[in-house]
Amino acid sequence: MTSTAPLQDSGSPNLSPDASHAAAAGQDHAEHGDFRLFGLATFLVADGMTFAGFFAAYLTFRAVNPLQEGSTYELELLLPTINTVVLIISSFTFHRAGKECRGGNLGASRLWLAITGALGAIFLAGQMVEYFSLPFSLTDNLFASTFYALTGFHGLHVTLGVICIAIVALQTRRGGRISASDHFGLEAAELYWHFVDGIWVVLYGILYLL
Repeated sequence: MTSTAPLQDSGSPNLSPDASHAAAAGQDHAEHGDFRLFGLATFLVADGMTFAGFFAAYLTFRAVNPLQEGSTYELELLLPTINTVVLIISSFTFHRAGKECRGGNLGASRLWLAITGALGAIFLAGQMVEYFSLPFSLTDNLFASTFYALTGFHGLHVTLGVICIAIVALQTRRGGRISASDHFGLEAAELYWHFVDGIWVVLYGILYLL
């Protein structure tokens, strides 16, 4: 009498319970990441539409009041241009922070995050200096109100971005929620920061160069 052993399908090797659990956890994590990324993208699109409304209001005002005396003001370019350069550089430093994190070098990632946060703070300080040097106030006319609404709303986004950078930097420490294998929080903050920088470039062109 001969005994027969169950045959294994060579194309479907048996996985240990631990390996199966890890594979299932990885798939679940990827699915949750997709949902979170979709939620973030939806938020940024909605936020971009808010800025688009501000831009449309300002451009409409300029079309209706084409540089009439007293309706608009000539804005200085030096400080806003420096601020623009600062924000553009900060996008590169944030990208470097993400690259270091994905490579497992969390210490270098925190350093680049700190540099990015410092550049964001420099931008905010420059904006405050500009506010104190402007020849008009919030309630002078429609141009002034639109200018403060646009730059102030963007400044709020930069402030939130700097806070997010600080939180992400703390989460890259040992035992934190961000690591080389799980870095969605850093990627989300980076995407938000690039969005804020892109909005400023458009804002700079419309407010200061047109």
